[in-house]
Amino acid sequence: MTVHIIKLSVGCESLEHLAEFQSARLRHQKAAGAGSRLFHATRMVPKRQEEVLDGGSIYWVIRGVIQARQRVVGFEDGTRADGTTCCLIMLHRDLVPVRPTPRRPFQGWRYLKPEDAPEDFGKAGDDVARMPAEMRRNLADLGLL
Repeated sequence: MTVHIIKLSVGCESLEHLAEFQSARLRHQKAAGAGSRLFHATRMVPKRQEEVLDGGSIYWVIRGVIQARQRVVGFEDGTRADGTTCCLIMLHRDLVPVRPTPRRPFQGWRYLKPEDAPEDFGKAGDDVARMPAEMRRNLADLGLL
């Protein structure tokens, strides 16, 4: 059974900001000769890895609203700059906009059941995905998205 992960994107102001941050990280890795692997480092190792790898994604909460997802493609052991160990949640490069869904703050990450995950914007939602981030957030706050 598939399960997703939900995570706050701390410091990001919008979906576009998250995309810019991830692109910059990939460019920096490539320039440093470290390849280009997109991942999120976390202290806690997910115990339900098999379920996440069975089609699961990480859903990004940006400024109190779930705004996008990325498919999880693997898990690896990692080491932070300070020498502590961590888990690397390996991510597909595509950021998929989802129907904006308000979410209260929480610490760390949580599992998200597929039936609780917001739907992707389909072809009909492409115009919404291209809206400025603040407009999407305001419309979501009003319950119009």
